[in-house]
Amino acid sequence: MKKELRPFHDHVTCAVCGRTMLKGERTESFLAPGGDRHVVCELCFVRAEHAGWLRESVHGDTPARGPRQQERRPLLSRFRRRAVEAAEDGPAPQEETYPPEGEMPADVSANGEPPAPEPTPPPPPPPPRERPRDPRHVRAVPTTAEVKVERALEVFNASEHQRTVAGLSRSLGAPWVTAVADLEASSTVTVLVAWELSWYRYRVDLGEVVEAVALQAKGDELDDIDAELREWNAGVDEEGALVMGVRGG
Repeated sequence: MKKELRPFHDHVTCAVCGRTMLKGERTESFLAPGGDRHVVCELCFVRAEHAGWLRESVHGDTPARGPRQQERRPLLSRFRRRAVEAAEDGPAPQEETYPPEGEMPADVSANGEPPAPEPTPPPPPPPPRERPRDPRHVRAVPTTAEVKVERALEVFNASEHQRTVAGLSRSLGAPWVTAVADLEASSTVTVLVAWELSWYRYRVDLGEVVEAVALQAKGDELDDIDAELREWNAGVDEEGALVMGVRGG
């Protein structure tokens, strides 16, 4: 193998990568198909051989080639063309696999026929029909006024309005409370909760299950309340629930 040493001042570049050779770096001369002589660094020997270049040291042992008819292309262009051709060819097709001899595929029975499909399970029975509900959710109404008032206070204490009264009681003290049955509507009870600086009047409909308690009015002056509603007959307990017979204030 021929080794060339160049003077330090003589700048030699690799014909493949274009890099300037260092002092003492190993190089070798290659002959292109057209007969041109090129200097190639040690790192580019393989690339030069793939491009069809021959080492000058072994050129005498290789039969001479006839002149190439096609146009010569730069070395880097040929590398790019080969990469594009490899990408266009795509991945190699996968080989089909077959079961070992003597074994049948999973979808074929012993007699060579596909297995019978599994029976489809019967559909589930329909759910039982429910009785239609009354959209108004009407409940039974007590007959006597006393029982109506007691029932109305139970309904009020189970509503979100009781939490409002309990919160105000912690700030303003125990309120005065009046609960009376409405003479015109047999299922309605009026509940009034009052302090010195504010009051709230509620309507409790014993015939309703949903939204049985509703706020009707509120104010700041006790003089705005009707006289019959200022005859206090109830109050609040320690938990803030409305109860009969406990006077507030």
